[in-house]
Amino acid sequence: MGYTNFSKDRFSKDNFTKINFIKTGGRNMCDKFIGRKNELKSLETAYSKNSFQMCIVYGRRRIGKTTLINEFIRGKEHIAFTAIKGSAERNIELFGEVVVDYFMPGINGVRFTDIKDILNFITNNIGDKKLVLVIDELPYLAEADKEFLSLLQVEIDKNWLNKNIFLILSGSSISFMEQEVLSSKSPIYGRRTMQIDLKPFNYLETALFVPDFSCEEKAICYGITGGVAKYISMFDSDKSLDDNIADLYFNPSGFMYEEPRNLLVQEFRNAPVYDDVVSAIANGANKAVEIKDKTNLESASVHNILQHLLETRIIEKTYAITEENNKKKVMYSLSDGMFMFWHKFIPRAVAAIEIDNGKQYYLSQVKPKLHEYMGEIFEKMCRQYLLMNAFSNKFSCTVLQAGKWFGTNPAKKEQTDIDVVGLDTTENKAILGECKFRNTPMDKKQLEELMDRDGLIDKRYKVAEYHLYSLSGFTDWVKDNAVALNVRLIPIEDMYN
Repeated sequence: MGYTNFSKDRFSKDNFTKINFIKTGGRNMCDKFIGRKNELKSLETAYSKNSFQMCIVYGRRRIGKTTLINEFIRGKEHIAFTAIKGSAERNIELFGEVVVDYFMPGINGVRFTDIKDILNFITNNIGDKKLVLVIDELPYLAEADKEFLSLLQVEIDKNWLNKNIFLILSGSSISFMEQEVLSSKSPIYGRRTMQIDLKPFNYLETALFVPDFSCEEKAICYGITGGVAKYISMFDSDKSLDDNIADLYFNPSGFMYEEPRNLLVQEFRNAPVYDDVVSAIANGANKAVEIKDKTNLESASVHNILQHLLETRIIEKTYAITEENNKKKVMYSLSDGMFMFWHKFIPRAVAAIEIDNGKQYYLSQVKPKLHEYMGEIFEKMCRQYLLMNAFSNKFSCTVLQAGKWFGTNPAKKEQTDIDVVGLDTTENKAILGECKFRNTPMDKKQLEELMDRDGLIDKRYKVAEYHLYSLSGFTDWVKDNAVALNVRLIPIEDMYN
């Protein structure tokens, strides 16, 4: 979405976990779980109840679902099964082995012919024991065995509601989890007691993985990983930012070199076509008609592909804040920083990477463009900053929504935008902000251009203050006149404090 409703828990600084770093093989590894404090607290609260609990955990691949679950079940009695993309028979065999190994360790030769037998076996052997039962990658099992969710519903209703079982169902196929597990048409609808929609880390949480990097470097790490746990966890704090980027992206054996296309292959049958659409969006085609022209696809195909990419959260719809009902003011953008960075730079670098000149290519062709690339990412960070500090009494109003405005400036008869718009929807007040991720300080011209945009958003909102966000500080003129002009100056260092 182009605007964000405030969620105190989601952006609370209390959602961070203190970490201690240890050296292992040249890589900074952490001996404590990073972030997800609110999610863990919710799981522990549910676990403390002496009754049947069912939690649905879902989110895109690499987001950290399994890591979160593993952290939660550590030290608890549990059975954890991860389904595979295979036949029902193979999943039954593997699930059965895990269950038997828990209840009858060391016993071989026990076989199950269907899922129902496994569920009954759990019921008959659990007694009054408190047990966490995890089924990870649920969509693989449910698609292989179409009766599974119905059989699970019967077992829950007939036997488990009176047991002390904490059932966790997890999946990476967001559309499946929402439509087949959480929706009212699901056989297990009404049985869940909680759900966790796991999102990427925000820029502050991402920084916890690279504590020794500068603020600029931390921001770039966020910008090229999108806050996805798997990606940021691969950064080596013993190496420079440049070496990390070169090793992960511009290396034939680097994890990120083929990651976007691997993910598309896992999600979609016609992956190359989806790749074309993602590439078009990454390179500036933001409206459906522009995407159609760049890809030479039919309008219906573009619509379907965009819908599927929205469901997997690879892209998002961006609305002009305060004009969300204006269908003409809708743009598509990549919500995943990894996809954006990859499609901006990797396709042109393939020849150099394949002959082991990837690092040289990065240093000469990509590094000089990082600040330009970070422009939209920095705007997103600044909107997160507004929301995270909504109740800190830093500002002259309480920001409950944050987004971007874009459209026509009627006075100048030209297209323009406002990078950051924070809305206090209770008091009808607004904060307008301009963001620059550049090596030069923000100056008088940029401040005046921001103030000239007053009046472009919905007239019911009165501007409470202006914000300038900068990587490289502000000129003396801006600093000398900011207070008188009701402008708050926010250097990137303040955003990380």
